Formats: sequence, C-alpha cells, structure tokens
Amino acid sequence: MMNGSVFNIQRFSIHDGPGIRTTVFLKGCSLHCFWCHNPEGIAIKPQIQFFPERCILCGECVIACSNGANLIQNDKIVFMRDRCQVCGDCIETCYAEARVLVGKDMSSDEVVQEVLKDRPFYETSRGGVTLSGGEPVLHPEFSKEILERCKAEGIHTAIETAGNVPWKDLESLLPVTDLIMMDLKQMDPVKHRAAVGVSNERLLKNAKRLVTQTNIPILFRIPVVPGVNDSRSDVEAIAAFVRQMIDLRSSNAIPGKISLELLPFHRLAGDKYRSLEEDNCAKDLVPPSKEKIAELVETARGYEIEVRGR
Repeated sequence: MMNGSVFNIQRFSIHDGPGIRTTVFLKGCSLHCFWCHNPEGIAIKPQIQFFPERCILCGECVIACSNGANLIQNDKIVFMRDRCQVCGDCIETCYAEARVLVGKDMSSDEVVQEVLKDRPFYETSRGGVTLSGGEPVLHPEFSKEILERCKAEGIHTAIETAGNVPWKDLESLLPVTDLIMMDLKQMDPVKHRAAVGVSNERLLKNAKRLVTQTNIPILFRIPVVPGVNDSRSDVEAIAAFVRQMIDLRSSNAIPGKISLELLPFHRLAGDKYRSLEEDNCAKDLVPPSKEKIAELVETARGYEIEVRGR
C-alpha cells in the first residue's frame, strides 16, 4: 500500500468534474505559475502555514519547539522558519490554530475511506472523486491505488493535471480514470515559460497522446490570467488547438467528448502566500470581469467547440 502527501480533502466540490465530488489535493507540482491559487501545493514536502493574527500568545508553541523556531518578542510571536524542522509539535499545542501543517502523510486506504464517506452524494448527483494538486501525476503509484479502489467501489474518477509530466506516469492512470481535466495556459512556448517556468512542449505532446490513444473525455481548461492569456488572440490560439484535438479524435473514429472551460483568476490565495511567507506575485492583478469571461467564451465558441465559463 502506497503513501502520499495530501494537503486537503475538499468535500461537496461542484467545480472539479460532474456532480458532487470529493477532491483530493496532492502536494507537489512541476510548474511554478506565478498566480497559483494553491501555493501550498507546489512544494512536495510538508510545510507549516503561520497565521499570526490568530495567535493568542499562550506560549505553548515556544515550549513545544525543541529547535527554537518560535519566540515571543515585544508581545508578538516570531516564527523563525529557517529553524523549523516541520516536526509538527507546535501544531499539536496551538489551540488557536495559528499554525497549520500542510501535507499530511496518508495511505491510499485512508484516502479512500474518506472518499467513501460521501458515497450517497455521488449516487444522487452522478459525482465522484477527483485527484488534484499540485499535480497528482507526480505520485503515479499512490494516485493509481486511490483511483483503482474508487473504481472498484463504482465511483466515477477524474484527475486534474497540468500535463507537464512523464507520459508513462500519466498513461499508468488512464485505465482507472473516467475524466481528464487538463490546463492550457498559453500556446506560445516563450510566453508559457515566462508565466509558469517551463515550455509547453511536453504538455501539448501529452494532450495529443491522450486524444489519439484513449477515448477518455477531456475537459481542457484555461485559467484566465490578466496579461498571460486574457486577450482575444490568446484564447483563439487555445480554442484552435482544442478544435484540432476534436478533429484529430474524430478522424481516428475515437469516441470521447472534448470540451473547454474558462476559469477566471482570483485573489483569494493572498492569505496562503502570507502564511507561507512567500511572495504573491499576482497580488496586483485585477480579476477578469464576468463580461470579459463571457466575451472570451463567445470567442472560443467561434471554433465550434463546447465552451463554458464561470
């Protein structure tokens, strides 16, 4: 039985696939999107989030930490992150939950037991389980065990992936995956690298393999980020690629729906960046308006593909 690092299990999720779903977020990502909405999922190792505004100055964390990472100075708690060994001792004693451990080591069986608690919701809504992150394909054996168990229980399975992963790892999950949701952020490889740290060459190659070597439904998704891909030409380029993928699957007589979704950037991750003491490089970006998203949706629909926006 495999173990993996899980940083959240979100119940009653309605945006990560059909129906009501339980979304399991795994730690570790192969991209570094400067606007990431889940910055706590990028690093593969456990981390501690510190929320000083919650602190009640009880001093228990100072006593608990054998590495001297917690100090009280001028009636304030000071967290010396460079001394922290992420042992979690301070978290056990933090009654105010000013500290949160991000990344819990769980077995695939423990994850599935959590997922099964919501079976009645899946049955009434045709929902299921979605593996997200981070990047779930970075944990292929752990993810596969979870998906296999869920499939054996008759639960619909989905994965959210950026596609920047070894094909053999992604391929290993396909026999137990009912839906693939893949991000498309930029078709221009130079702009893609500037935004997320890597070229889009591997993920586009993987997308074509998924289209031609499987009949699994694919939902391509655009996180619409100002200055990255929110222009008409940016969305047209992505929509043209999706249209090409639809035609490619059709020409090979392969069933399996392919569609597109536009997800607007938001600034709700600000507290997460502060709690990790990391730079929020997107803090000054203005989220696209509903009118802007609607306009881009219509632009994409001009390529005769099924498109929805939020």
